[in-house]
Amino acid sequence: MDAATGALRAAQPKILLLEDDAGVRRSLQLLLQAQGFEVRAYAASAALLADETARDAACLVADYRVEDIDGIAVLMRLRAKNWTGPAILITAFSSQDLRERATSAGYAVVLEKPLRQHVLVETISRLAAHRRASEI
Repeated sequence: MDAATGALRAAQPKILLLEDDAGVRRSLQLLLQAQGFEVRAYAASAALLADETARDAACLVADYRVEDIDGIAVLMRLRAKNWTGPAILITAFSSQDLRERATSAGYAVVLEKPLRQHVLVETISRLAAHRRASEI
């Protein structure tokens, strides 16, 4: 990798994507990559939590219902590891109780499936930009 490629990669916000449905995961990964994000996609919560490179991510996008560990517990475990980035919970099973639990756990936004692609991209962009501004 040359210096220009390295600088470009450094400028791209890294997004953690947790989605156990392979088709949805790949679709979201391609969408976000096309918008200029570096995406680390995971089918299982345990894999995301085991990845040491996850600590430098700008944002987490996590499905609520994942087989091994639900999206709320994933964020709580990341927070326990001192990860402070913004997080978006996605779910097909939205309720007031779930939104309250997600907010209490530290999620900035809960988006309902089926996702509106532009809303997801705009939300990630806004949260990542806010994080970069607070780090300066």
